[in-house]
Amino acid sequence: MSNTPTLTSLTTSDLAEILFCCELQESDHPSTEQVRAAIDDRLGAYSTCVATVAQEAGDHPETYLARMRWALSTVSRAYRAPVTAA
Repeated sequence: MSNTPTLTSLTTSDLAEILFCCELQESDHPSTEQVRAAIDDRLGAYSTCVATVAQEAGDHPETYLARMRWALSTVSRAYRAPVTAA
């Protein structure tokens, strides 16, 4: 049995932590598809993301809050409705 979490087992906060650790930036204005793909790519590294988020919060509190707010709102939008195929 795999210890890798599935999307259905993760909360919005969990998904935001994964997005926080991705290379996507708010200034990139990523699409829903890009956000979902980035999270899918990092899903197996969830436990590493949790540690990275904690480290960033401690080392860079001045930028942590803005990035986490962006990650939370972006995840909420990206997973609000299903993505349709182009």
